[in-house]
Amino acid sequence: MATIRPGTQSALLVVDVQVGVVAEAGDVSQQIDHIALAVRKARDAGVPVIWVQHDEEELPKGSAEWQWVPALVPQPEDVRVYKNFNSSFEKTTLESELAVRGVSHIVLCGAVTSWCIRATAYGALERGYDLSLIGDAHIAKTMPMGNGEAVEAKDIVREFNVVMQWVAYPGRKNRVVTAEELAF
Repeated sequence: MATIRPGTQSALLVVDVQVGVVAEAGDVSQQIDHIALAVRKARDAGVPVIWVQHDEEELPKGSAEWQWVPALVPQPEDVRVYKNFNSSFEKTTLESELAVRGVSHIVLCGAVTSWCIRATAYGALERGYDLSLIGDAHIAKTMPMGNGEAVEAKDIVREFNVVMQWVAYPGRKNRVVTAEELAF
């Protein structure tokens, strides 16, 4: 039997767009602009913006690398969630923050596609949330495969955008939209 979340509200999840996380991702200004657009749209629609911020040994809480990129600034009314694992759900307050707001639909953007975005997307669907991935607002890093080979960041983004259109969970809806198409 499928787990379906009660509630009818949406929330925008901005995951790990931190200085140290995106430092090696190349020019991500376009993706950051798309994330900023999604944040503006959410705020204009009265949709909660939830900022999920990672910390670990290489990215210690409070360090310069741990900070949000300068173009993205959480506001006092926004929700802050801190995590230590790839999924934004694992050992965090995210589910309780969503529940108190009646959220059943998550709109997802951020970094890094191969790890935290993928884990959070699957975690949301497995927990019964509907999911909209903002396809031009998640950031990947080129992934070395060994032996001099690598999967380019643009190919990782393209692959995940396709996967998120095909993956199916009972009773849930998932889709990929652009930041421009996004409507709350």
